[in-house]
Amino acid sequence: MPTIYYVAKHAGVAPATVSRVINDSGYVAGETRERVERAIAALGYAPNRLAQGLRSKQTQTLGLILTDITNPFWTTVARGVEDAASKAGFSVVLCNTDESQAKQDQYARLLLQKQVDGFVLVPACNDAETVTRIRERGVPLVVFDRRVPIPVDTVRGDSEGGAHSLVRHLLAQGHRRIAVLGGAREVSTATDRVAGYRRAMGEAGLTVDPALILYRDFTLAAGDEMASLVLALDPAPTALFAVNNFIAIGALRALRDAGVRVPEDVAMVAFDDLPQAMVVEPFLTVAAQPAYQMGHQATELLLARLAGDKSDKILEIILPAQLVVRRSSSHKVGPSLNPFVKDVELSHQN
Repeated sequence: MPTIYYVAKHAGVAPATVSRVINDSGYVAGETRERVERAIAALGYAPNRLAQGLRSKQTQTLGLILTDITNPFWTTVARGVEDAASKAGFSVVLCNTDESQAKQDQYARLLLQKQVDGFVLVPACNDAETVTRIRERGVPLVVFDRRVPIPVDTVRGDSEGGAHSLVRHLLAQGHRRIAVLGGAREVSTATDRVAGYRRAMGEAGLTVDPALILYRDFTLAAGDEMASLVLALDPAPTALFAVNNFIAIGALRALRDAGVRVPEDVAMVAFDDLPQAMVVEPFLTVAAQPAYQMGHQATELLLARLAGDKSDKILEIILPAQLVVRRSSSHKVGPSLNPFVKDVELSHQN
């Protein structure tokens, strides 16, 4: 592999001149700069960014720790992070925790050893230990999608508000027994979405049946299991609210296997959408989060901190979820119990 010394020899200049051209530091005459650039291109020289970073205290890399890259929501978030980072000249190291606190801690330690310049972190649970460890090292970070119990820059969707809108929509269809297929209880998005459900039910004057609220994981298998459990209740729910898209897909699988039709026999809504490229017919009524925008905005906030924004003000950016009404919730079972139904603004997609 060519070195800076080979480039200097090829261009007929000193190595320091090559360094000034690469780093755009100091004066280099135009004709000399062109000679150096031609030599770099001819030799295929690639600067050692890690070595440059050690001298400048930056490695031009960001760590992105998220929970499940197989979920298209997180894939889209990662693309937003990567695009914003790349535009600023940064690379992204992606780590997938599978919702494991142990894996999260392991990756955080590894990335700190690699001297990444900053983190976008999706916490595996509400614990703040990993966040505290990163901050003690003086490394900027932005917590993404979820909350932790200490003040820290955060970018997340409005989980409670989106859930509230979904349940209000079901209430407008006359549903009274609405089951929640929830995520992990120790994750803020799961509890926030249940809180939105409870708020909408309370506003409609309904008492929540604890048997209709289940907590598991944000997985296909969990959705399958929870749907099977609530179908066995007497009386069974007339509508299901899945708190993420993977839970919804698992639940649909269980309903299909049981011969239960959606929406004819039971209505369903879900948090998070699926990309249109993944489905032949958009079917689910969802609270859709702007995943790409969220990832992009979190990275821009992190880059601002790296660029010298040392403001003591902690920022929490909450982006709204859009209610998109489709066929899965179209079956009415009775008169509306939603006192706010006239105020709901819906985006309809067939």
